[in-house]
Amino acid sequence: MSNVRGKSSKALTIDVAEGYVAVNPLFLKPFDADSLKDFYHQIDKTQKELRAERFPANDVQAIRMRNLRLQRLYSAQMVIRNFARERRLPLV
Repeated sequence: MSNVRGKSSKALTIDVAEGYVAVNPLFLKPFDADSLKDFYHQIDKTQKELRAERFPANDVQAIRMRNLRLQRLYSAQMVIRNFARERRLPLV
């Protein structure tokens, strides 16, 4: 796992999910192709982990937080996809 900005990709994706880091083209600019690809795949793994957790059926606040984390990760993936497409970087 590569380090990006002094953090591992896993720690960075958790920060994105919690809302501590906003992913935008300016944030992604210093990433090289391999780091960007690793970050993208780590976001996908974190999304799968969040979806695999037990669903909090009776706790409205927990449902809201879960969905908000998933939404942040999804929007980060969209930004990364568009950024990579503009720069012609393969993510697969």
